[in-house]
Amino acid sequence: MMEMTVEHVQGTDLVAILGLHGALDASNYMAVVAKARDLYEGGARRLLLDMREMSFMSSSGVVALHSIIRVFRGEQPHDPEAGWEVFHAIDRDRSSGMQTYVKILSPQPKVSLTLQKTGMDQFCEIHKDLSTALSTF
Repeated sequence: MMEMTVEHVQGTDLVAILGLHGALDASNYMAVVAKARDLYEGGARRLLLDMREMSFMSSSGVVALHSIIRVFRGEQPHDPEAGWEVFHAIDRDRSSGMQTYVKILSPQPKVSLTLQKTGMDQFCEIHKDLSTALSTF
């Protein structure tokens, strides 16, 4: 089960902090993408994903993370029926370097390992401290 919390911080741009609590997997990744889309449509242009209390991230969670990045770039999220094409798109995007719209706060060790194995840690800045993370936007 995934619970989400939202906080807003006004900097140069409106930054939303989306707290993810629990496991991010196939049962809830679309709800997380929908919440991020709501935040973007509400005016947030930067997003900090607070993963301090997220216990697990499946491959669906990786798709959710990339979809959220697409939303914050003003693009459409991935089609859930796209299958492996999503992972090819992630590879193409990852090779373009670090993006600046979505950043990650303090993933748990299991989640951090998933980010490393999928290369998402080369595409998303990961911070251990909230104030440092916010100062990078």
